[in-house]
Amino acid sequence: MNKKSRLGKGLSSIFNIKKGLDQQLSTSVKNINIDLIKTNPFQPRTKISNKELYELSDSIRTYGLIQPITVRQEKNEYELISGERRLRASKLAGLDRIPVFIKHVDNNQMLEVALVENIQREDLDPIEIALSLQHLIHDYNLTHEKLAKKIGKSRSTISNYVRLLKLDPIIQAGIRYKIITMGHAKAIINIENLNKQLELYQTIIEKKLSVRDLELIVKNNTLISKNESKKKIFLSMHYQKIEENLSSFFNQKIKLTISKTGKGKIEVPFKSEKKLDEILQLLQS
Repeated sequence: MNKKSRLGKGLSSIFNIKKGLDQQLSTSVKNINIDLIKTNPFQPRTKISNKELYELSDSIRTYGLIQPITVRQEKNEYELISGERRLRASKLAGLDRIPVFIKHVDNNQMLEVALVENIQREDLDPIEIALSLQHLIHDYNLTHEKLAKKIGKSRSTISNYVRLLKLDPIIQAGIRYKIITMGHAKAIINIENLNKQLELYQTIIEKKLSVRDLELIVKNNTLISKNESKKKIFLSMHYQKIEENLSSFFNQKIKLTISKTGKGKIEVPFKSEKKLDEILQLLQS
């Protein structure tokens, strides 16, 4: 079993709707004009790459839309509940009409249904889930415990997802793009200092740390350098750009290190005397 399928099953079990909800939502299927479908203001999915859109549109152009999207009817129009990626790809493919499931839901159920629909199709990443849960908590004035009962899961599960939103945005992006796992994120989140969070994040990537390795580092606080005043911090976009320009100038990887005090150094490695001579010639030119 691959990682993606394990993740999908885990999410499905996390957000297992109580018996009776599906019975409350009557459903019918029909083909409708694609221009009559408007976007869903409660849409939990936010990350859709152009590459996957064009790949899906090519498939739809060849085979048609096999899996209908889900909508609700509002007078003579329809509002998307789930399937935004399929809807966009269908428009790119030039379809005039597409098959849809029509569910009769009210505003109070829209985000909940859209969230579950997307999770069942493994369309959401952990940050999108966290944002959707936070949306439900805020808009409907729910406690973590009340939301947990509503979707049939433990309060700690809800809290663990929502806590992801306290991580630095760089780390959140790393979760979304599967640079690190949820296990890594749960270990990092126990560190309150954002600079230390980012340092841990960089260490995970550079040393390819397992979740277990990271948990031991956090537990033993072994990430702290021997000389705290000289400890490196995560480079800002400005300094990253400088590092890239230097690497381009020397035609090799150059490392820029900045301390908390603003002091820093530029490391220009070389593997031979010949390479050193080349570096010196560049500096003198």
